[in-house]
Amino acid sequence: MVRQVPGFLLQHQVTVEPYLGSGSKGDVYGLAETVRCLIDEKVQQVVSPGGQTVTSGSSYITRPDHRPPPNSRVTLPDGRRTTVITVARADGGRLPVPSNTQVFLQ
Repeated sequence: MVRQVPGFLLQHQVTVEPYLGSGSKGDVYGLAETVRCLIDEKVQQVVSPGGQTVTSGSSYITRPDHRPPPNSRVTLPDGRRTTVITVARADGGRLPVPSNTQVFLQ
């Protein structure tokens, strides 16, 4: 049984529009989904899927099955819009720690 981040820790909500690709009129996004999460406003260096080191201005932690594609559009609780750089999954396995997904944002 996979332990998940306890619901009481997921104090914030973001809106995620999954990136579907580029079209003739620009980027294309899927339907918006509201995601309960815990936001971390910390600047840090992360490696993008393309192998570049980039600066992430914030991230959020949520349930382990949440995996938005890079470049997905995220609206934060204060209304700011940003995009997904990369996603990291922590699998607690049999340890007494919760499994979760951390989404790093520009």
